[in-house]
Amino acid sequence: MSSSAKQFPTIKKVKTFLTQGVGSGGDYHNVASGHWLIDSKIATTMSQYENYRKSRTDFGINVLGSFCVELEASDGTKGFATGFGGPPACWLVAQHFERFLIGADPRDTNLLFEQMYRASMFYGRKGLPIAVISVIDLAIWDLLGKIRNEPVYKLIGGATRKRLDFYCTGPSPISAKKMGFFGGKVPLPYAAGEGHLGLQKNVEFLRSHRQAVGPDFPLMVDCWMSLTVPYTIELVAKCSDLNINWWEECLSPDDTEGYEFLKRAHPTAKFTTGEHEYSRYGFRALIAPRTLDIIQPDVMWLGGLTELLKVAAMAAAYDVPVVPHASGPYSYHFVVSQSNSPFQEYLANSPDGKSVLPVFGNLFTNEPIPVKGFLDVAELDRPGFGLEINPAAGLIDAAGILNPAPMRALKPAEESAEVVGNGR
Repeated sequence: MSSSAKQFPTIKKVKTFLTQGVGSGGDYHNVASGHWLIDSKIATTMSQYENYRKSRTDFGINVLGSFCVELEASDGTKGFATGFGGPPACWLVAQHFERFLIGADPRDTNLLFEQMYRASMFYGRKGLPIAVISVIDLAIWDLLGKIRNEPVYKLIGGATRKRLDFYCTGPSPISAKKMGFFGGKVPLPYAAGEGHLGLQKNVEFLRSHRQAVGPDFPLMVDCWMSLTVPYTIELVAKCSDLNINWWEECLSPDDTEGYEFLKRAHPTAKFTTGEHEYSRYGFRALIAPRTLDIIQPDVMWLGGLTELLKVAAMAAAYDVPVVPHASGPYSYHFVVSQSNSPFQEYLANSPDGKSVLPVFGNLFTNEPIPVKGFLDVAELDRPGFGLEINPAAGLIDAAGILNPAPMRALKPAEESAEVVGNGR
C-alpha cells in the first residue's frame, strides 16, 4: 500500500542584509586599509595605469561590499548565506528574484536556478546578477540542510575523505609553510602593462620566494587577469628553473583561446583559471579544449552550488580537477563530496597574511578554519552549512535602503488587470 510523501516546507519569506564596516561577509576585498589583499603590490587589470597601482581600492575593487540572504520556510526554519554585491544585490533580490522564491519548494534547486538565470539572461549571464543568484542558491541549500537536519555535503553525495587539505594564498609562502599548509600561492606583483622592468622584477620576486621555501614546497602564482599571451610565455620561460606548481588566471576571462597558445608553448607547465567565469556554458569553453590543468570556480560567483555541481560533473568527464576559489565553508562542503576535487584554497584573511582567521570575518561565531593546513570533515557535521550568525556582526536589514524605490517594478499582468478592473 503506497502513501504520499510528507509535505515539505515551502519558502515564505526572503530578506536581505548588508554588513557593517569592513572585514565581515562575502566580499573578500572589503577589508581595512593596510591589508595585504588590497594594499600590497599586486598585478591587476588596472596596473597599466599608474594612478591605480598603489591600492586595489583605488580602482574600486571593494565598492560593492558584502550582502546576505535569509530564506524563511513555512515551518519557521531559516537558511542563510553571504556573498558580494552590496546594495545593488539586495535590490535585485527584492525587485526581481524574490518572485521565483516565495511559495517554492526549496528542494527544487534546479528549477529555481534555471528560472532566475533565464529571467535575468537579458541583462545577466555573467557578473553581478549571477553572483546574486549564487548567494540565493547557497541560502536554499543551507535551508534544505537545516530542514533535513543534515550537513550540505551529505545532501550532495556524502564524504569522499576524512580530512580536507589546504594550500594558502597570501603574501608570504614561507609563512604558509610554517602554518602547515601543503603549498603557497603568491600574487604576482607586476602586470604586463608595466613593461620589461616589471617582468624582470617578477622573476626576481618569484626566485626569492622559491629560495625561501626550498625546492620542493609547491609554489603557485596568481596573475589575476593581468597578463597577455606573449608576456606569459616569456615569463614562464624565464622561471623554468623555479619549479612553479601552476600559473593562475594569466589572461582575460574572455580569452579562452589564449590558453591553447600557452599550453602549446609550455606543454609541461600547469595553467589554471576560472574564478571569474560564470555558469556551465562559460566553463564548457574552458574544459573542452583540455588546455587547463585545474579549473577554479567560485561557488559564490558562478551560480551557486547547484551550478557548480553541473560544472564539476562536466570537468570529471575530462579528468580536469576542480579546486574552488576561496569561499570558505561553502567550498569545503563541495570539495569533500567530490572525488575530482583533491584539495581546497584558504585565502589568508589576516592583514599580514601570516595567521589563519575566519574567511568571513566576524559574520559567524563558528566558522571552521584549517588547523595545521587541514580540516577534519567531522567539523562540517552540522545542519546546512553549519554556520551560526554572530549577533555582534550588526547586520543591517536592507528592506529600506532603496525605499521609496527610484522606479517601481512593473506589476505582473494579472495584478495590473485587477487594478484596472477595480477602477484604481
